[in-house]
Parts: sequence; structure tokens; C-alpha cells
Amino acid sequence: MDFLQPRSWSEALEAKAAHPDAVPIAGGTDVMVELNFDRHRPAFLLDLTRIEDLRSWSFDNGRVRLGAGVTYSRVIDELARLLPGLAMASRTVGSPQIRNRGTVGGNLGAASPAGDAHPALLAAEADVELASVRGTRRLPLTEFYTGVKRNALAADELIAAILITPPSGPQQFCKIGTRNAMVIAVSAFGLALHPERKAVGTGIGSAAPTPRRAYEAENFLAQALDDAGLWETRAAMPPELAREFGNYVRSAASPIDDVRGTAAYRSHSLAVMARRSLTWAWDDYRRAA
Repeated sequence: MDFLQPRSWSEALEAKAAHPDAVPIAGGTDVMVELNFDRHRPAFLLDLTRIEDLRSWSFDNGRVRLGAGVTYSRVIDELARLLPGLAMASRTVGSPQIRNRGTVGGNLGAASPAGDAHPALLAAEADVELASVRGTRRLPLTEFYTGVKRNALAADELIAAILITPPSGPQQFCKIGTRNAMVIAVSAFGLALHPERKAVGTGIGSAAPTPRRAYEAENFLAQALDDAGLWETRAAMPPELAREFGNYVRSAASPIDDVRGTAAYRSHSLAVMARRSLTWAWDDYRRAA
């Protein structure tokens, strides 16, 4: 196994073009597990830790451009105000040592259905920026996941950044596991309210072949809030509305039985998390009036 160490983004893209089978590594929290268990033995590892551009984030024209190499710890420390849902999800990732090493871009690249960052990013309607020597393209995150641990990256592409317009309303993230952190999610759910356009964003994790949004649940809730005038009045939400939202979220999942949990438990937990997330987010929305 050869180790490639580019010193700039252009060198990294050239190396990936020359060696399409090279596996990118930054924090190594996913890649090293695969290597240690001998599940994958690539011919080349492409070390991205020296690429300064990947480790930075910026706020421009109302949008956060989050470099693929930004760690979970930095999301928690520096972006909790702008992206509270992603910060909540980041707090559940492994131990402090893992959060100091693991990156949001690496989580996306692994494309695991159980990845903790996915639900919050889906709820915030994020885009992903992909780059190669041929140029740069952007995809809605919903189009990035193509199957279990598969993504839309071409062989010569790398993830450059995640682009997120911070939702104008409250955000929430919930995760079910044997404990709150240092564990793979049995199921996870992200929620974001977008009151400026009377919209709702959702993200489902670990309950389908890929992370996904619950579109029918989003449309149902946004319309119900509009019909009742709740976006404007910020009045208390009827409990039956939160319960029905949870049922819609449950219907959007397609979970399986595995060693971490049954399909039935995953479906039930999603409904509960969706109901609770909405209740908490709505309470925050009312307090912000």
C-alpha cells in the first residue's frame, strides 16, 4: 500500500485523477476501521490532512461553506449557533478523541445509513460540492447517496465542501442507541423548521438503505401549520398534530432487522423521535417570538 501526501488541493485532485482507486483519508475514523478488520486493502491511501482549504469554513451570502475536513469538535465549538442540529449530532459521535479527528466530509464519503451527520444535513437541505481536475459540481445531498455505503462520487472526484443555508427556525437531532454516544445509531432523526418559507426539513438515519428525507411528513406538517395559522401566531401545537407527524415519518422509513435492533423497533423509535423533536423545536420557536 502506497501513501500519497499532497500539499495543496490542486495536488490532491491531480493525485486522485492519476490514481482513481486511491482512498482518501483525513480523520481516519472510518478508513482505519476498514483496514484494521481487513475489509479493504486499497493500493493507495490519499492523505488529505495537509490541505488547509479543507479544514476551514466560511459564511458568505447567507450560506455556510463547510470544508470537508472540518472536524466534529469544531462544528460543536464554532457552529452551534448557526447549525445547532449538526452540532447536536456531532456531540453524539464517538468519544472526544474521535470528535477531534473525525470529519463531516469523511462521514459523507462513507455514506453509511447510520452516519450521524446525515439526518441534520438533510433536514437543513444541504448541498455537497464535488471536485476533480475536470471541474467542480454541486449536488443536493439527497442525490449524493446512491445505495448502502455508496455515493455519487466519480472515480476521480473528492468531496470539497458541504454547503448549508442555516434554517431560520429551530433545529433538533435525536438518536437511539444503547447510549447517547460512542455507539452506532439504531435509528436517528433530524428536524429543521424553515418559517421564512413555511417549510419543514427532515432527515432519517439508520432506518433505510440510505439516509433519506420524509417528504410526505414535511409536506403534511408545513401545510397543517399553515392551515391553522400557527406559523404566524406561534400558538401551542395540538398534540395530535405532533403524533400524526410522527406517523408520517415512520411511514417514510424502510428499516431492517439486524444485530442492533428490529425493523419494528426502528419504526416505532422514529415516530417517537419525530414527535419529540417537533415538540421541542416548536417550543423553541414559540420562545423566540
